[in-house]
Amino acid sequence: MKNQYFGDINDYRKYGLLRSLLSASGMSLFVAWMLTEDDGGSDGGRTNYLQQPDRWSRFDPKLFETLRKAVVEEGRRDVEVLERSGLLSPARYFREPVPRRADERKRWFARLADKASGADLVFLDPDTGIESKSASFGNRGSKKYVFWHELTQLWDQNNSLLLYQHFPRQDRYTFTQRLLGELEERLPGACPLAFSTSHVLFLLTLQPRHIHHGCTILQRLRRNWPGEFRAALHEGPAV
Repeated sequence: MKNQYFGDINDYRKYGLLRSLLSASGMSLFVAWMLTEDDGGSDGGRTNYLQQPDRWSRFDPKLFETLRKAVVEEGRRDVEVLERSGLLSPARYFREPVPRRADERKRWFARLADKASGADLVFLDPDTGIESKSASFGNRGSKKYVFWHELTQLWDQNNSLLLYQHFPRQDRYTFTQRLLGELEERLPGACPLAFSTSHVLFLLTLQPRHIHHGCTILQRLRRNWPGEFRAALHEGPAV
């Protein structure tokens, strides 16, 4: 997550998903922003929706107005706005920027995991998503990713997981199904669920003790955000 992204259309849907999920399940939330430095690029520029309240505010009026005021009126793009708003209360937050060097990253993640201990749900918000072959641990681009061994560590300490994932330039259905299959393989007992939007993907992996929330979460999201999210399960071979 870069602060320059704050308040864009992906953020609106992201926080809307989190608010719907929390209201449907009552789970406690830990947010790991996985902050990286702004780069001056054009990413995060999709804010025109904030000028169209008739079209967009109906999904979550309180969230919409919070983002509109911060971005349009105050020109403020910082995740601290969301933290201070109380919109995800009583969530806890981890704002330490992601370091690049492998040794520093290991210590950083140890602090993250320790602070996340006891939370029902951990939301991880990397710039890009789950590790790819182009970004090995500790290399120049690794700050943009969360790594499988980090997800496994959180899963093993009984946190359910929600992950932000950017779509690469490949078939979206195939990509989504591959990630869902990998989550099933790597996280014992996982039955992951994907929520796709027109721009990005969110991957929800509930611990067995939280599985019963899945149907309620789907119903709440469809009611609050009709047409904005498409849900999918892994369609792998039957066991």
